[in-house]
Amino acid sequence: MANNNKKNDAPLRFPRSLVAPIGKILTISLKKLERRKKDISKEDPFKDSARILDNASPDADAEEQFGHARVSALKEQIDRQIIQTRKALTQIKIGKYGICEDCGKMIDTDRLIAFPEATFCTKCKEKREK
Repeated sequence: MANNNKKNDAPLRFPRSLVAPIGKILTISLKKLERRKKDISKEDPFKDSARILDNASPDADAEEQFGHARVSALKEQIDRQIIQTRKALTQIKIGKYGICEDCGKMIDTDRLIAFPEATFCTKCKEKREK
C-alpha cells in the first residue's frame, strides 16, 4: 500500500511568523552596514584631494598608506557582510531561509540566532573553509 502522506514530501521551512522578524532585523542590519561603508570611505586618506599637492615626509606618506590599507580592508569585510545579508534576505523572500545552500538540510537554530545571515549549516561552512 502506497503512503500518500504529503507531510513527508513538503519542503523544509521555518514558519513565516518566525522568519518575518528576522527579515526586519536583517534589513536594519543591511542599512547599518551600507551606512558604515560610506562613513569608512570618508576616512580614506587617499580621498583627500589636498594629498596630491602635498609633498609629505616619508612617515606621513607611510601613515596615509596604512590608513588606506585599513579602510580598504574594512570596506572589503563590510562588502562580504552586505553580500551575506542580501543572500539571507533573498532566502527569506523565496521561502528557503534557514535551509543550507549546499546540503539542503535545516541550519541549526543556535547558528541562526548567533548569525542570522547564515546560508550554510556548520558542517558545510567548515567544508568550504578547508
